[in-house]
Amino acid sequence: MLRRFVSGVMLMSLLLATACSSPTAGEPPAAARADAGVKVDLSGTKSYLLTKSRELVDETGDLKAVAGAYYDLAKLHNFDYAALWAKDAAAAGRQVAAAKEHFLKANPAYELMEGIVAGVTDLAQFDIDLDAGIAASDGTEDVVSFDVTLPDGRVLAKPGNFFFLAEVTLWGTKAEWTAAEVAADMDGNGTVEFGEALPDANVLKGVADAFAAKSGELLKAAEAWEPTEEDAFTALVVMIPTMDEYFGAWKESRYVAGDAASSIQFVATSRLQDIADILAGLEVVYGSVKPAVAGADAAQAAQIEGNLQGLRAYVQEILAKERAGQKFTAENADLYGAEAQQRATAIAGQLTQAAAKLGVDIEG
Repeated sequence: MLRRFVSGVMLMSLLLATACSSPTAGEPPAAARADAGVKVDLSGTKSYLLTKSRELVDETGDLKAVAGAYYDLAKLHNFDYAALWAKDAAAAGRQVAAAKEHFLKANPAYELMEGIVAGVTDLAQFDIDLDAGIAASDGTEDVVSFDVTLPDGRVLAKPGNFFFLAEVTLWGTKAEWTAAEVAADMDGNGTVEFGEALPDANVLKGVADAFAAKSGELLKAAEAWEPTEEDAFTALVVMIPTMDEYFGAWKESRYVAGDAASSIQFVATSRLQDIADILAGLEVVYGSVKPAVAGADAAQAAQIEGNLQGLRAYVQEILAKERAGQKFTAENADLYGAEAQQRATAIAGQLTQAAAKLGVDIEG
């Protein structure tokens, strides 16, 4: 999975650029501007996080319930998936479709708050476990913190993040977690198309149960979180300039590479939608600190807001073309990603300058 944090080199570059930049003519010294600052009210950011966390809990809870029903159906057939499909195809198809629907609702619920979760030090482990972490077999950095014990006693040791686990199980892109012996034509059109697969019921139930539990843990942590100005500015500066990584994942996904895709994930939702959702959440965070930024430099506050909105609009324009049926190449993805990254890095630099004017330290 992608690493969500901007590199120490990039963060240091932003800080150095701020330190070396000259103040605009006629501006008062930074200390004077900070003294005239406006108190930051982050209650809106916390309320937003709680709302999205509750939505995630609701959807993963429903996913857990559907996965449990599918498990019971498979158990009724002694986990003989050929028999299950022969005798209860309609019920199994409805359950898998419902599970996918809850996944597709859980995904934006999380992505819309990911900028906060991943960008705040006290919450960042949840991003690794829910959406960003890799399996222990794939590396040593950002490995998830958990194992998943399945109902049949198997243990998936640090197998990757929960969105990855649920997606590849439901859409059948990890063969060993799918009933490969069954041609599950779920829509009855005579062709088994991509994404039509019967999940291993033990894997789906074990993953769904643990996914719902981890979502509940995030909600409790969000309820306990007391946001600070440092949290808000750090989340913005850390999370905005990650565009090249997200566009890189889009390039490797089926949305660009088609059947030649090297990635087995990001098949249910375009990574472009994820980017737009993350930026929308970060706009909420910026809205909380904008009054303070404006108190120090009104022109800069407006410019940051406009640039951030412009970046999201840029991504949404590409997404609209994709939804309209336009096909993109790897070269397109690289060009779009470079443009988005350039914009994002500039915004992060502006935010770093604003934080310095307010005397706010950015964690890194």
